[in-house]
Amino acid sequence: MAIAQARGRMAFGVAFLLAPGAAAKGWVGEDAKRPAAKVLTRALGARDLAIGLGVVIAMDRGAPVRGWLEASALSDGVDFVATLLGGRSLPTAGRLGVLALAAGSAGLASKLARTVDEEGYEPVDAPEATLTGHP
Repeated sequence: MAIAQARGRMAFGVAFLLAPGAAAKGWVGEDAKRPAAKVLTRALGARDLAIGLGVVIAMDRGAPVRGWLEASALSDGVDFVATLLGGRSLPTAGRLGVLALAAGSAGLASKLARTVDEEGYEPVDAPEATLTGHP
């Protein structure tokens, strides 16, 4: 579950980095195409890519992953609150979708953070870890 969530986060991160206007349009509407909004979207994408990579690299190495999962839960919680605060200024479908995705992802990451290291896990073979130069 942790690897799947991390890979989903990395996919969002790459999309936000490479195509910020298109990737964030559903969430924030036409404003996503503005140059200043693209700056923030790319920064958000870098955050998600880094957290996702942190999870998979830790799990590839058999290292503790709790901190990365806590960072994941916190960032998703912030996305949820920020979307709530955006209210009706955001497109309805995007707002509701992000609220559902952020709440579910924050809850899952929080649960995994409390259990994955304690219950133990077999290290995984994560090609992403190899691509970043980690042995």
